[in-house]
Amino acid sequence: MKRIEGVDKNQMIKQLEGNIVSDMDGEKVMLSVTKGKYFNLGELGGEIWDMIIEPISIQQLVLNLLEQYDVDQEVCYQQVIAFIRQLAEAELIHIYD
Repeated sequence: MKRIEGVDKNQMIKQLEGNIVSDMDGEKVMLSVTKGKYFNLGELGGEIWDMIIEPISIQQLVLNLLEQYDVDQEVCYQQVIAFIRQLAEAELIHIYD
């Protein structure tokens, strides 16, 4: 996995508290109480959300997904990073070293 600018595979991520999450027809939807906004995480995004309840490294998150899905490692990593960036911009997760 090559480094994506601004995010390192060894960094840890974790959900921030203050969100109400529900399953709707196999997809996760969330209400950010602090922001007053709704988010549709989708099916895969919902799985990632569940994996980051406890702190996990981005690398381990990708490895977990690779065990479940037949996807190229680099493609998986890039898509996970893009999703993590969206969560971070919405202030839904904490990223730390």
